[in-house]
Amino acid sequence: MGFSYPGFTYRNDRLHVEGLALEDIAARHGTPCYVYSREAIESAYREYERALAGRPALIAYSVKANSNLAVLNVMSRLGAGFDIVSGGELSRVLAAGGDPRKVVFSGVGKTEDEIAAALEAGILSINLESPEELERVDGVAGRLGKVAPIAFRVNPDVDARTHPYISTGLKKNKFGVAYADAERLYRDAAHRPHVRTVGVGCHIGSQLTGAGPFVAAAERMLALVQRLDKAGIALEHIDLGGGVGIRYKDETLEPVAAFLDGALGMLAGRKETLIVDPGRSLVGNAGVLLCRVEYVKHGEAKNFLVVDAAMNDLIRPALYNAWHEILPARKDSGPGAVYDVVGPVCETGDFLGHERRLAASAGDLLAVMSAGAYAMTMSSNYNSRPRAPEVLVDGSEMHLVRERETVAELFAKERVLL
Repeated sequence: MGFSYPGFTYRNDRLHVEGLALEDIAARHGTPCYVYSREAIESAYREYERALAGRPALIAYSVKANSNLAVLNVMSRLGAGFDIVSGGELSRVLAAGGDPRKVVFSGVGKTEDEIAAALEAGILSINLESPEELERVDGVAGRLGKVAPIAFRVNPDVDARTHPYISTGLKKNKFGVAYADAERLYRDAAHRPHVRTVGVGCHIGSQLTGAGPFVAAAERMLALVQRLDKAGIALEHIDLGGGVGIRYKDETLEPVAAFLDGALGMLAGRKETLIVDPGRSLVGNAGVLLCRVEYVKHGEAKNFLVVDAAMNDLIRPALYNAWHEILPARKDSGPGAVYDVVGPVCETGDFLGHERRLAASAGDLLAVMSAGAYAMTMSSNYNSRPRAPEVLVDGSEMHLVRERETVAELFAKERVLL
């Protein structure tokens, strides 16, 4: 391996997740298959706990990264809160045993039904992203006879220096309210009988590799909080978002403690609870996508390993041109050859990796690394492909935490016109 993956290591030339060989998991549950390490998830979470020790804080796991109920339950048992962006994610958190009082609800398009469900559940905060949403939440809360706990997600206009599709904190992005409008909106909310301002939040983007933009955003948020103090608007929490990146290839990353250090120093002495919303950094390197080589195809310009996983199982390479390391489940001492690793989906963009040197034959098992985040949650049934199962490994035990879909299930709710 080019670098170490917590929970994954070669033993006797066989790639293991904790105490189990990936080959044994594939033999039991088939391929493609997502496999997660509980040890790696818990280790990543505790790194945040150590970095935040000594001050009131909440680690609100970003559910969109990996929303499997077993993963959410592991987070809940660790004491995590949850950052959600839909009513469906709220239902998942509750089904997994999550505490609604630790849930923050973000997202630009919340429906009235979703807002009502959040209020009925008693969540910590609804993060508002527009003046229009303030009007909607106020109205829904009034009809239900409730007072909605709210925070504004403020767009600090900070360049996260990440892929444009996952940059969320610039003026041109759809997220949040304008920084210049924030104080006026808080004053508006303060006079409404059916909302209660409990916090302020921001999120500048995902896969951040350096702390500079995060600290810059914290500085702008602190200045806003100080102005709200002077206006008599007291807050209970400051949510600085998430976005801490992971190593996929050759990124140089700061440890979580170093990443948070500047923001923590800036907020030293503040009484508000600090909320952070990590997702990818908790689960990304804790998972792999197992796949098997169907064909070794030699072309005029390129050689291909055609595997049984595809862009519908892991869309990040096609969507972002993202790199995921691809490792053999069993080491081969041969020199190998250079291949594009591709799937069977009928798209030229259906690839998992370009120009990878591998010694592989038909039938060999491969592990696509760093597939714990934004893999299963972004998967689809394109080409009528059933979604893959998910397995959570705890020591020497494998737990099937989502069964493989069947083709019949894909069209079970469809009807033929007679």
